[in-house]
Amino acid sequence: MDVYGHFPENQVPPFDGFNLVSSDASLRSALAAFAGEHASVITDSLDELGTVAGSAEARTHWHRANENPPRFRATDRYGNRIDEVEFDPSWHWLMEHGIGFGLGGTPWFSDDPHAHLRRAAGFYVWGQVEQGHMCPITMTYAAVAALKSDPALFDTWAPGLGSTSYDFGLRAPSEKQGLLAGMGMTEKQGGSDLRPNTTSARDTGDGTRYLLNGHKWFTSAPMNDVFLVLANTDAGSTCFVVPRVLPDGSRNPFTIVRLKDKLGNRSNASSELEFHDTLGYRLGADGRGIRTIIDMVSATRLDCILGSAAIMRKALNEALWHSRHREAFGSTLADKPAMQNVLADLAIEAEAASLVGLRLAATVDRPDDEHEQALRRIGLAMEKYWVCKRTPMMTAEALECLGGNGYIEESGMPLLYRESPVNSVWEGSGNVNALDVLRAIERSPESLAAWINEVGSVRGEDRRLDAAAESVLTELADMRNAESKARRITSRMAAVLQGVQLVKHSDPLVADAFCASRLGGDWDGTFGTLPANIDFRAIIERATPVTL
Repeated sequence: MDVYGHFPENQVPPFDGFNLVSSDASLRSALAAFAGEHASVITDSLDELGTVAGSAEARTHWHRANENPPRFRATDRYGNRIDEVEFDPSWHWLMEHGIGFGLGGTPWFSDDPHAHLRRAAGFYVWGQVEQGHMCPITMTYAAVAALKSDPALFDTWAPGLGSTSYDFGLRAPSEKQGLLAGMGMTEKQGGSDLRPNTTSARDTGDGTRYLLNGHKWFTSAPMNDVFLVLANTDAGSTCFVVPRVLPDGSRNPFTIVRLKDKLGNRSNASSELEFHDTLGYRLGADGRGIRTIIDMVSATRLDCILGSAAIMRKALNEALWHSRHREAFGSTLADKPAMQNVLADLAIEAEAASLVGLRLAATVDRPDDEHEQALRRIGLAMEKYWVCKRTPMMTAEALECLGGNGYIEESGMPLLYRESPVNSVWEGSGNVNALDVLRAIERSPESLAAWINEVGSVRGEDRRLDAAAESVLTELADMRNAESKARRITSRMAAVLQGVQLVKHSDPLVADAFCASRLGGDWDGTFGTLPANIDFRAIIERATPVTL
């Protein structure tokens, strides 16, 4: 009953109470495709995560963590410099669960042959709860990959990063049950172009310990325990491991200038930093910092794809749920042919994104397979570009399915919409990733060969897919003005790779609709313009969460 004594009618209940693992048919089929007989083991291991992720409690923490953003405290009450950030309890609830479910560095220490695929599926599901806190979880996962270049530093830091214990606060690393990692690459004068970086590193005399001086323009989660940072030695850009707290418990000089006021991602503290004789341990070869940290960047790009796919799935779930429960013009929205076209189109987009993300995650579990690693090299860049670019458009359309209710903060859709561009910006914007695809083609012929082999595995199964692949190869035959065509080439290659995964591993109805629209040109470029002969209802039913 409202304040006027009326009983509200035709209002949609919240989308709560679903297990976001067991209720997701497309996720289950993807795991079956990439994990085979081990798929049931993965889904069983993620059961608790799926239940918590779909709960009303999780929705509450999603909102609270963003309504109460982190607060920067430069000094304590006595004026002593402390450079700390305070978070709402909901942030800690989210982090405790995310790390507890093994989404940090845990898979690097697992004997499970599908540890990274399992983690990717969990990241995709948990990312549907709240997106800001996934940033430090991602960096913690990714840092372990880079630390492998130095056994001593790996032994010092990686076990803590692989822990399933969330232990917040600045203390000596040896006193903590679990550690979190961050990264500092960009500077105000260069952004993605790291060549103008000016942060310097001075050798203290033993070739491993350096003092850093300079700044970093965009470093998220400054309360993390350790950071991988780029700074210049006489040999050039070099990577350093920079702890926030030193082994003796004293604080490493580490000044937070301010927290960024961002479009979205507000629950996450993103900061500007300054270093003043800040201690760092050299990681990797002197002057080869970018090459050393690239393994971390590759892992974070994977999570950009998975995180964007999670936003898509969350938006789709809300649109499906609302349309099934909201009546208009004599029937539910879900019964309207125009809405069915929109919902089916959104479902295709969401499944293509999650499927290709999990396909690339599966390559991490096969480090000795040359094809898998070559596909990972080119696939991460192209799908990071494509999936992250598609997410804002898809999220906006899903928001519109809720009408005016979707434009209200309480629905959560505006929060999702503000979050939707973030992964396209972080870890290299669109142009950076598109140009990285061209570099992979030019410098690593095996990467293009891996893409061609992947496409060849379904040759003859769909004429539109075959034609789209041929058009890419025709485009690549003439690389004059390649940079100006970088986005065009990347978009086509990414869409073709998605089509391959759908043809191989999805429902034939979904694959046919994707190939007809995204590859065959029977589409107007906006959602809801699928060909009329598509079985919208069947695609919608496949995408609709169910209780098993």
